[in-house]
Amino acid sequence: MRDLFLSLHLLLGLAIAAHGHITSKKVDCPHSCSCEIRPWFTPKSIYIEALTVDCNALDLYSVPDKLPAKTQVLLLQANNIKEIKDTDQFPVHLTALDLSQNNLSLIANINFTNMHQILSVYLEENKLTELTTGSFTGLDNLQELYINHNLISVISPKAFAGVSNLLRLHLNSNRLQAINSMWFEAIPNLEILMIGENPIINIEDMNFKPLINLRSLVLAGVNLTEMPDNAFLGLDKLESISFYDNKFIHVPSICLQKVANLKFLDLNKNPVRRIQRGDFSNLLHLKELGINNMPELVSIDSLAIENLPELRKIEATNNPKLAYIHPNAFYRLPKLETLMLNSNSLSAIYRSTIEALPNLKEISIHSNPMRCDCVIRWINMNKTSIRFMEPDSLFCVDPPEYQGLNVRQVHFREMMEICLPLIAPQSFPLDLDLNTGSTVSLHCRATAEPEPEIYWITPSGYKILPNIASGIFNVHPEGTLTIKNVSLSEAGLYTCVAKNLVGADLKTILITVDGSFPGEVNGSLKILIKEVQSNSVMVSWKSKSKILKSSVQWTAYVKTEYTQIAHSVRMPSDIKQYNLTRLNPLTEYEICIDAPNIYQHFEKQCINVTTKGMNTMMKEHEFINSATIIITLCCVFGIIAVAFIFNSTSSYVRNNSNKYTRNSIQIPVFAYNDLYPPLLSLWNADKEDTALEVKATVIKVPTNSP
Repeated sequence: MRDLFLSLHLLLGLAIAAHGHITSKKVDCPHSCSCEIRPWFTPKSIYIEALTVDCNALDLYSVPDKLPAKTQVLLLQANNIKEIKDTDQFPVHLTALDLSQNNLSLIANINFTNMHQILSVYLEENKLTELTTGSFTGLDNLQELYINHNLISVISPKAFAGVSNLLRLHLNSNRLQAINSMWFEAIPNLEILMIGENPIINIEDMNFKPLINLRSLVLAGVNLTEMPDNAFLGLDKLESISFYDNKFIHVPSICLQKVANLKFLDLNKNPVRRIQRGDFSNLLHLKELGINNMPELVSIDSLAIENLPELRKIEATNNPKLAYIHPNAFYRLPKLETLMLNSNSLSAIYRSTIEALPNLKEISIHSNPMRCDCVIRWINMNKTSIRFMEPDSLFCVDPPEYQGLNVRQVHFREMMEICLPLIAPQSFPLDLDLNTGSTVSLHCRATAEPEPEIYWITPSGYKILPNIASGIFNVHPEGTLTIKNVSLSEAGLYTCVAKNLVGADLKTILITVDGSFPGEVNGSLKILIKEVQSNSVMVSWKSKSKILKSSVQWTAYVKTEYTQIAHSVRMPSDIKQYNLTRLNPLTEYEICIDAPNIYQHFEKQCINVTTKGMNTMMKEHEFINSATIIITLCCVFGIIAVAFIFNSTSSYVRNNSNKYTRNSIQIPVFAYNDLYPPLLSLWNADKEDTALEVKATVIKVPTNSP
């Protein structure tokens, strides 16, 4: 019983002591504030348990008079404090001071004299307008300074004098228009600099030169359009750069290649139009690349991302116009594991693109308008161990018979091994108005198997092939047409044609200059019949108008039948000749050419043609054979006669050989078309297979054609 009473007394004593301790703590803690031990991470990411005095959002106009002596973290966020003058009573062990979201307008209103142990100061979302010389004197051990989201437009060259141990500086979201390298001379140990979301006009070479220990640089939202080549020269420890939400049209590749140890690059939300060859190359330590949310990105071209031996991850997502990735876009990326391409406008991704990535483990191509044809049949061939992220969101939008089906549900044997070209509809707009003297690039991309050839047709009907510059025009290998120094004479309709052995696709853009284009040239459409056979008719046409495209239609009139079967073919504007084949002998056909021009006026002409009969053809062939025999005999006799003459005059030739050679060897003059019929002339017009070009333009021929 005695032991029980002793135990009760002991428990009572402990309770009283604990109550007294709590009471004393409550007495020490300022009114309405809370005081407790909380976890805290130092600027060097070291975890400690710190006595934290939380006086946030108490409508305070000054710092509380009495603070616990062992206070390490003081939180005064979201109050009405305008100045801090008397700091004699500040705890000597204070390591973090949060004054964000107050009414501080002058840094001189803060007395940092007795804050030698502070490591972190938070001054975000105040009304500071200027940082004067020695603004932070007294903060000898300061490592972390947040002065973002203020109104700062002026910083003295020696504003950061006295804080040489500073590791992290947040200057983002102020009103700075220029960067002065003298700011950084006093803080050579800085590792992280955030200076984005300022109206900086431009960045100059060596702006960051004193920051020899800088590891991370954030230049987000600065409206940068370009970077000088030597902007980062000397920053040998720089590992991470963010250009998020700027105005880059081209990748600043030269300055990036001078960052020797770059590991993380963020180019998200920039209006880059195409990622070209060499844009990301030879960055030997790059591990992650972000090219997401680019509103104008059309394509990732050949060897655009090349020789990055440490690259592990590429993110290229949510790019609404990204419709084309070249089969060789990714090259020498031996360690790439993750490729994210979801939520773009890709109709396909080539098998060779994936096979070039030996260590690829996962890929995301969902939420793209996939065309379920031969280009993507590799996905369902069960020859890859790559994991597809979110496969349930991968659907076909084309061809119509597969629309809405999951890509994985379409057996690869149902997809043909070859397929028609498809020009990405997002490549360029339907019309464009340019200023005189400007330069424009029109990006045309197409997927197909085999890979298509791309060329352009100018308003005058001139054909421009890749890699062949012609005056102000130049077509790049991937299909981009560049027009320099635009004038009114360049206005009109431009056509991109993509073709392979299977077929062709075309897309047009109407360009006006200063709001107008040349007037229409008067001239009607003319049809010429160049050759008529029993099973074919060669037709050509001429027009002085700027034709958008030509549509050839032919209809057979068969007396013994009541039905008329119509056939049609669509042609690019540079093709003005077509061979109608598989026709019936001795049959009358109506052949019509329908050619809308750039003014959407339709020119249409028709002509009736009757094919030859088989008897006529046989007689012609017999005549040709007889003529051939006669010509052959004549040639034999001619050769004998020439040999006789040669022998009888050999001595004369030897005596006058030089003169005879000069006078007798002549190049015969004749027209190529005189030797060959027009169809062969068309086929052999140049090194390009024009016959295939004509055939490739067939878009739709009825299945019941004869």
